[in-house]
Parts: sequence; C-alpha cells; structure tokens
Amino acid sequence: MHSWSRILSILALLSSAVAVPASSAVTSAPAATPTVPYASDDPNYPMWNEDEDIIPEPIRGSLGASILGPQNIPLELQNPDILAPPTTDEGSVPNYKWPFSLSSNRLQTGGWARQQNVDDMSVATGLAGVDMRLEAGAIREMHWHNDAEWAYVISGDLRVSTVTPEGDVYLGDVSQGDLWYFPAGYPHSIQAKNTTAAGAEFLLIFDSGSFSEDSTFLLTDWLAHVPKEVIAKNFQLPESAFDDIPSRELYIFPSTPPPENIESDMVVPNDTPMPYTFAMSQVNATQAPGGSYKVVDQSSFAVSTTICAAEVTVEVGGMRELHWHPTESEWTYFVSGQARITVYASSATATTMDFQAGDIAYIPAPYGHYVENTGNTTLLFLEIFNSGVFQDISLTQWLALTPHELVKAHLDVSDETIDSFSRVKQEVVGPAH
Repeated sequence: MHSWSRILSILALLSSAVAVPASSAVTSAPAATPTVPYASDDPNYPMWNEDEDIIPEPIRGSLGASILGPQNIPLELQNPDILAPPTTDEGSVPNYKWPFSLSSNRLQTGGWARQQNVDDMSVATGLAGVDMRLEAGAIREMHWHNDAEWAYVISGDLRVSTVTPEGDVYLGDVSQGDLWYFPAGYPHSIQAKNTTAAGAEFLLIFDSGSFSEDSTFLLTDWLAHVPKEVIAKNFQLPESAFDDIPSRELYIFPSTPPPENIESDMVVPNDTPMPYTFAMSQVNATQAPGGSYKVVDQSSFAVSTTICAAEVTVEVGGMRELHWHPTESEWTYFVSGQARITVYASSATATTMDFQAGDIAYIPAPYGHYVENTGNTTLLFLEIFNSGVFQDISLTQWLALTPHELVKAHLDVSDETIDSFSRVKQEVVGPAH
C-alpha cells in the first residue's frame, strides 16, 4: 500500500513538471568547441639540405634522438624527410621512390641502359621506365615490345622509325624535350645523330609496370635462333647471302650516323595517317603563378593512346599544388632540381619523401599529393600516366566551387578565406605570402 502511494506521488511530480509552460526567451547555445583538436602550427620544413656539412640526426623538435650506430651520411643528407619526417606524417605508405642511380646498368659498346619496374618498386604496377644513352651514331637495334613505348629526349638528337601493320612507314627526328610513341608490337629503331658530339640520352616509358628491357623482341636475336635455310627460304635468297648475320643479339652498337637530310634516309616517303613523334620542345608552356606546365595527351599527340604526360617547372619556393588524379597513377621523373612530395593515402596515412634529379616517384591513384621545390634552382619534372587523357583535380578549385557553408563546416575558415581560393586551377603556385 505504501509503495503504491509513493509511485503516485512521483507521477504527480512529473506531471506538474511537464505542465510548466516553456520560457519564451531564447537560450544561448554553449560556446563553439572543435569536434577534434585544431591542426598543429608546428613548422615541418626539411631539417637540412643535401649540401650541408653536417651529420644528420633523426630529431625534430623534442622528438627523436641521435644515432649511436653506423650511418650512411650521403644518403641521409639527401633524405631529410625520411630520417626526420614532418609531424604530419603518419602510418606507412608503400615505398614510392626509386633513384635510377640504384638500377643495375647494362653497358654496351656505344651506350648503356638501366631500368625501373615492379621488381625495384612494387607499388609501380602501371608503368615502367628505362634510361638509355647512345653515343653519336650508335643504334638501339631494330626491335618491338609487348607494351607500348613512349619516349622523352633528355639530351641530344635522334632519328626513329617504324612500320605499321598496314605497311605504312614513318621516319622522324627528335631533339631535347621532344617525344615519340610506338604502339605495342610495332617494330621500330632508334639511332643517335651526330649533331652533338656526345650523342643522346632519353627516357623510355612502357605501359606496364612489369615490363623488362631484357625481354625485348630483337631482330638479331630472332634470326640467330632461326635455321639459316629457313631464313634463306623466307627471303627467297641463297643461304650465302646471310653468312655474316650476328650469332647473338647486338642490342646497342656503334654505327655510321644517319645522313643530315632525313629525306635522303627514307626508303619511301612517310605515309602514316599520324606522326609518331611530337615536338613538345616547340610547344609554348602555360604560365602559372609559381612556374609553368605543358600537357601532351591524345588531344595533341593523337597516336599516343595509352600514355600522356605533363612537363612541369616550379620556381624556387613554389609548389605543384595539392591535387590528385582520379583514375590513373602518376610516374614522376625529376629532370633537374630538388623536391619533396607528401603522399596522402587515406586512413590517416601520409609519408613525405625527398627527390633529386634522376629520381622516380610513383603515386598511386587517387592519392593526394603535392610536389614542392626545396632547392635553390628551378625544378623540372615529368608527370606521366597510363592513359591517353590527362586529368587532375585541384584541391583549391574543389573548395572554391563548393558551397561555402559546407567548406566552413569542415575547415572552420572564414568567408574571406574561401573567397580568396582560386576557382581556376593554378597547377603551380608560388611561395607562401
């Protein structure tokens, strides 16, 4: 009986509380607080540069400690952001750096070649590269590949040729900064001209990360493995006509330079519907606030259906803006200068690495990243993709064209700040204001 009386009393109190009319005054909400702590303002510049006369240590501010064991000082001087990474780095991104200096070099009479593929950098599944040098007149022998070949001339002048499955012929000259492209299976040749005493060096890109230069289909290697009577029957000539063919592959070998006049070198005039070379060196670069860029894809070099590229310069203190590529991974080659890249791989994972001329970066799609000039000279690099179409998304443009209230809700920045974001891709930005 007493327990029922107690329950009824409690219900009466609750009823009276609900019956009290709500106040008409507006109650102030609590002061705004961040959902998570604000990002740190700690500086995260590289702790040193490769030219400093110091013993590098894995110390940044109050973090880290000296090394008590042995050190590879030259290597650590080149990689400050690996030894003493920014505090914004977190987690583990697969290694995305490979220097051509670490690639085994194949030396031949007349030149050399070294390559990078998935055996060297496992993340680089979409593209592989070869750095090749030919002395004046030297030939990279006639051959073909399983994969398409795209090339960028680093230095010197060359003559290249191909014959299509339809029997059409193309012969062309290329110089520093120019390109060529041969589809998979198309036979072709490469020869250095003697317009410069040193000959030429060039970068070859293949549209498969598992490509190997050692698995090329070579003219001399093939005929060395065909019975001579079969060769004679094929060409409808006596066997004696082939007494002096090589017993094994030539690969790279010296020869007489091609004639200066390209027409005199043609068996028949060029008759392919499209050229297989592209004079990128003659294209005017698009100027940006912190440098310049040239984009060459299928819209300008129609035959290059599986590989496209951008040639980018970044002035001292500038940066290739924060961006990503929606569907295609980026194979980056540094021609000159010094740089650092931070790759964001989602899941609170980011890693910063440093690069010098001759280094390669491979940034999987759609990882966010930037390329910052950390040296005291202009940075020049190539962005290369396994696609006929170049695409990128600018972080700044994305935010500038998104409703401001959405951006403010995420970043807690002012309208004035958002209004200053460029609605046009900057591509390369200058030093911070």
